Amino acid sequence: MSPTIYMIILSTLATGTIITMASYHWLMAWVGLELNTLAVIPIISTMHHPRSTEAATKYFLTQAAASALILFSSMTNAWNTGSWDITQPLTPPSYILLTMALAMKLGLAPLHFWLPEVIQGSTMTTAFIITTWQKIAPMSLIFLTMNNLSTSIFLLMGLLSSLVGGWGGLNQTQTRKIMAYSSIAHLGWMATISSIMTNILIMNLLIYLIMTTSVFLSLIISKSKTIQDTTSTWTLSPTLTIIMMLSLLSLGGLPPLTGFIPKWLIMEELILQNFNLLISMMAASSLLSLFFYLRLTYTTTLTLSPNTTQTKFKWRFYPNTLTMFITIPATISIFLLPMTPLILL
Repeated sequence: MSPTIYMIILSTLATGTIITMASYHWLMAWVGLELNTLAVIPIISTMHHPRSTEAATKYFLTQAAASALILFSSMTNAWNTGSWDITQPLTPPSYILLTMALAMKLGLAPLHFWLPEVIQGSTMTTAFIITTWQKIAPMSLIFLTMNNLSTSIFLLMGLLSSLVGGWGGLNQTQTRKIMAYSSIAHLGWMATISSIMTNILIMNLLIYLIMTTSVFLSLIISKSKTIQDTTSTWTLSPTLTIIMMLSLLSLGGLPPLTGFIPKWLIMEELILQNFNLLISMMAASSLLSLFFYLRLTYTTTLTLSPNTTQTKFKWRFYPNTLTMFITIPATISIFLLPMTPLILL
């Protein structure tokens, strides 16, 4: 794909998200989501490979179905209430349809099946766009309509997503699929808190975006498509192995790293609301996620690959990809929590 066309597609992607975030009319929100979907499809199918074509088809079908559900729910709501305003209360059939549509857009369990398949069929950069940028528009709609959506459905879907994200990632050897299940688990945590405190939801989303960016950039620079590929990262850059290890542990939510902040605040808030059984199950499911992050950190930093590498001094050569972009997300995803007292004081 030529750089000009790629830039046009990326700007369309950004425009679609901004239109959805800024709209107060259901039709404009729908137009933004459609722009978003249509811009991603050519990015997924650039590889001209059967697997990428399959991924683009699956992505198109699921996102088109979700967009149609959003349009249908807003039309039935306008039919009953006479209002197209996003902030106005919804009728029960409309909010049930909207909840299902937004869950499908995000990839929340039990509507998550498309996400690992699509991410596995696309390149690492495309997978990075789908797991980060593509979550912003549906999350902004959840933020705007949260007062009208069902709390119990979101709590149930959040618990199910964190369990599926934990169990699903255990058996994977492909780093993209591991990141897909990691995304499902993190979205589960966001879904549980969305109906209780939206401030924590926004903070969790921002921290998730920064941590996922850091991990994906590490994987792109080291060209690690499988767990076995991560064992030769140290030959490329000793510093990158340390950054990758700490970013993965932060994604797992280990203190004192940044990823601990949202889990800590969500657990505290849910305990205050007396959701003790729910939060116990979610904490247990985060241990499952932590296992596959630890497995990745172990292979990255403590394992030598059985394959004979061409040279043990790859790090002496100039890297092919730009490493400048990883500095800010990596620093924030590792040091935000330890530095917070210094910032506040």
